[in-house]
Amino acid sequence: MQFKHLDEIDTQILKHLSENGRLSNAELGRLVNLTRAAVRDRINQLVSNGIIDRFTITVNPLKAGKMLSMYFDIEVTWESMQQVIGELKADEEITNVYQMSGSPHLHVHALLDDPEHAEQYMKKLQSIRGITSVHSEIVIARHKERGGLLI
Repeated sequence: MQFKHLDEIDTQILKHLSENGRLSNAELGRLVNLTRAAVRDRINQLVSNGIIDRFTITVNPLKAGKMLSMYFDIEVTWESMQQVIGELKADEEITNVYQMSGSPHLHVHALLDDPEHAEQYMKKLQSIRGITSVHSEIVIARHKERGGLLI
């Protein structure tokens, strides 16, 4: 893996895009004192170097009807780890799947409609071959949430 040192202008571009991904190259150029074309070239370079992983939006799950945010700690057998990961990644309810250190287990986040949906999803998890136990927690309040590196 090759790392690229970010200069001050790249850092400023990333900061502005992380705050508002809809900024045009012309608007970014005004903010960082570059031409639209120079900004476009820098952004393309950041993408090709893998520094910008993807362009996306953030949807407020509560306003989109997902009333429950749940975390699951899922114990699995070593031999079923990849199969379980594949099944979880395919579920639209799942937002994140992390394989953790130590014993074979996964830390998983899901967005669910309501308590009935949570109950159905728990039953589904318990039916997946290779899962030996599931511990779940419901998020009560969000105090800080961020994806990716803070620039």
